[in-house]
Amino acid sequence: MKRIITVVVQNRSGVLNRVTGLFSKRQWNIESLSVGPAEKPGCSKMTIVVEIDDDIHLDPFIKQLNKQIDCLSVSDLTDQAIVARELVLIKVLCHPQILGEIRAIVEPFRASIIDVSATSVTIEVTGDADKNDAIIEMLKPYGIKELARTGITALPRGRQRSVTEIKPRSVI
Repeated sequence: MKRIITVVVQNRSGVLNRVTGLFSKRQWNIESLSVGPAEKPGCSKMTIVVEIDDDIHLDPFIKQLNKQIDCLSVSDLTDQAIVARELVLIKVLCHPQILGEIRAIVEPFRASIIDVSATSVTIEVTGDADKNDAIIEMLKPYGIKELARTGITALPRGRQRSVTEIKPRSVI
């Protein structure tokens, strides 16, 4: 099962190595890793996607991550309602005669052409993995010269109040 774990850490040397080392000790392959500054100065947020067996419980692992000195918070977002995106940059072989065809492919994906040269075009697309895989497949026949893909970045969706939390109001 694919698990999405976020870890907020202090931005210090060696933290990434220590966190990923805990995954390595369990022989879990990290499929995707995205790290960047968090909302708090001096902190970074890691979004880690790992494929593990369904019968493995993450609670002991999350407790171990929380014990790491530079880890401020750890969340397993797998079973939560989340917003998740990844960015892909795709450089496609292109001459002026087929630029219109490529634009026609790019438009429905709400992607952007961010660079055009005499021999290639660079496309930026942001979305979930399925959407990004689909545009890559559509562009393969034109010849993908280069591809760069970020890892998944995810946040839990905003909290929705349950019906029992909503106070009844009178219109009179």
